[in-house]
Amino acid sequence: MTGNPPADDFMSGVRRACTGDPAAPLVLLGNIEVERDWARGEPGVPAVGDNALSPVVARMDEFALLLGDAADHVILKSAPDPGYLDYLRGLGLGLPHVQVTDRCRPGVPVTEEALESPGLLARLRELGTPRLLPHGMSAAEEELCRRTGLASALPAATLAKRVNSKIYSRRVTAELGVPLAEGWECESVAEFEAVAEKAAARIADGAVVGVKDAYGVSGKGIVVADRVRRLEQVVRMVRRRAERTGDDRLAVVVEVWADKAADLNYHLTVGRDGSVRFDFVKEALTAGGVHKGHRFPARLTPAQHAVVADTARLLGRRLAADGYHGPVGVDALVRTDGTLLPVLEINARNNMSTYQTRLQEQCVPAGAVVVARQYDVRLPAPVPFDRLAEALGGLLFDRAAGRGALPDNHATAGAAFAGPERAPAAPAAPADGRFYFLLVAPGQAEADALDAEVAARLTEFGDVR
Repeated sequence: MTGNPPADDFMSGVRRACTGDPAAPLVLLGNIEVERDWARGEPGVPAVGDNALSPVVARMDEFALLLGDAADHVILKSAPDPGYLDYLRGLGLGLPHVQVTDRCRPGVPVTEEALESPGLLARLRELGTPRLLPHGMSAAEEELCRRTGLASALPAATLAKRVNSKIYSRRVTAELGVPLAEGWECESVAEFEAVAEKAAARIADGAVVGVKDAYGVSGKGIVVADRVRRLEQVVRMVRRRAERTGDDRLAVVVEVWADKAADLNYHLTVGRDGSVRFDFVKEALTAGGVHKGHRFPARLTPAQHAVVADTARLLGRRLAADGYHGPVGVDALVRTDGTLLPVLEINARNNMSTYQTRLQEQCVPAGAVVVARQYDVRLPAPVPFDRLAEALGGLLFDRAAGRGALPDNHATAGAAFAGPERAPAAPAAPADGRFYFLLVAPGQAEADALDAEVAARLTEFGDVR
């Protein structure tokens, strides 16, 4: 694997950690943004605007296809494009058996679709011994296990929720003596009001402050305040909600933004036996707090890398002591002075970087630079994979050459164009689609050039944003 390879292949280690057997068959489920389920009943930052799951995010379920091999199954909202499957098989990848939900409604999460699919549930009941390995475990996935007889590869939803809270992340980091961003945890309106006074003083000194939901994801549930008036507005909104509902509970953290040179994401795997495997570290590409991709290998000094690896082992041991096992991603950053904030938040679930691992291991040559990149496009119609491959031409990843644009999800490109029964249902106007690629190149300059060329080719299908 490019970066920091584990002793055995990535998924064998995950299987061993979650089941005790490195060859255990799995039923994979890409319930991306499981945080929505964990956040239910947890008052956070008062929502502004539409917070519904988008069709594009709902079709990120197809990432789970890349984690499975021939002995596995994957639950998807629709069958993958045949041309895309042929392309992946042509790269030498073994792929799991696809179990499709009875319907595919844009914007409906895959677990919800599965629970409302009698045909799918019957097929899953016939599988026997495989364990369900979702992106993250919530009450909905526990219900799926109950209805199908599948055992879970992950701990209970109540534990998963607890260890995925940003409040948990900050408190555990402090208890372990790991450097922590200046900030506070708030579990009541009164605590938030007191903290807001301290945060306002920091803003007055020129700092920028973020108020973050304990279960926010992908940039949602964050208010950035660079003016005291903005913070005071949030305090008033929180206070009014508490007065209206009679509930003064709150689940947010308030943090002072650090001077940042680079974002990081690192990955570890915690075993049922308490073992901890540090998997890799990558640079995270973000915009406005929203994840946009990765760059690896991470450009860290040996000393910085050692801090990341040591922190991963500390966190893994603590998570194991609290009863967790499974994949874990941790967000961190490098400050402008070269020092690290090794823990911004703990994500005890799959991360976007999790889904890149088999492609890294089996396709990316040693020494390559990889940029994991998404391209948001306004599309007037769906784009079959064969048409995408034709448009990319020689830019499409070629295993023999060891370079090119390697697609790691195709379902998101046509997410808005399938009706409930999967018949084409074109919107009245162009709709949002998204293309995901690993851009594999010999160096950073070549990766940047490939990025620009791919973006230019995608304009054939619509406006690239």
